[in-house]
Amino acid sequence: MLYKIIIFIIFYSIIEYLSADEAKCLKCICNHESGCKPLKCHWDVNSDSCGYFQIKLPYYKDCGAPMRKSGESIDSAWKRCSSDYQCSLKCVQAYIKRYQGKCPANMSACEKMSRVHNGGPGGCRSSSTNGYWAVIKKCHG
Repeated sequence: MLYKIIIFIIFYSIIEYLSADEAKCLKCICNHESGCKPLKCHWDVNSDSCGYFQIKLPYYKDCGAPMRKSGESIDSAWKRCSSDYQCSLKCVQAYIKRYQGKCPANMSACEKMSRVHNGGPGGCRSSSTNGYWAVIKKCHG
């Protein structure tokens, strides 16, 4: 129970500057990916996925490798960041910000966030993200 309270406090203190819609969307994504827990890395669609948001190494590189320490290997930084809620959230936000401009203007913010997170730079225009968006949309409302 204490663990859930701590995660709740951290989650809302980090994203207080986001709109309520974006915050709810990120919570739905986190819950869908991991139950919003720092899962260990596991093999998923041709590469390892790690942590709260199931971040892959190329995703971590594209988000700017937040909190990477001087001299730290990119692999070590990615795994550490993925299992740190603040770092992984920062990575997801940076990744989405980088690629959401490729999405159609008429998409909701949450749909853009979901499809980009799941499908990468072309996720908004790929039918492969339809199922993922349907799950997040159901949570998001």
